[in-house]
Amino acid sequence: MKNNECCVDEKIPFFSRGKYSSHCQGGSAVYGLGLIGALVYFLQHATSFGEGVIGVLKAIVWPALLVYKAFTGLGI
Repeated sequence: MKNNECCVDEKIPFFSRGKYSSHCQGGSAVYGLGLIGALVYFLQHATSFGEGVIGVLKAIVWPALLVYKAFTGLGI
């Protein structure tokens, strides 16, 4: 196979960091930036250690919370 051909091997998991998974990295970058932004936001508003821990957990699952709130608001 030539180096410039696009190759996706079905046996390689989508989360693999192998040489054929470079096309999947854009979403990881967006999630990573969102994670950092959410961490900064939640930790700035925490007034105790417990709220900081909850903030870290919220920052990890922020996409799920966002989708849940969007669906709730849309009445789906």
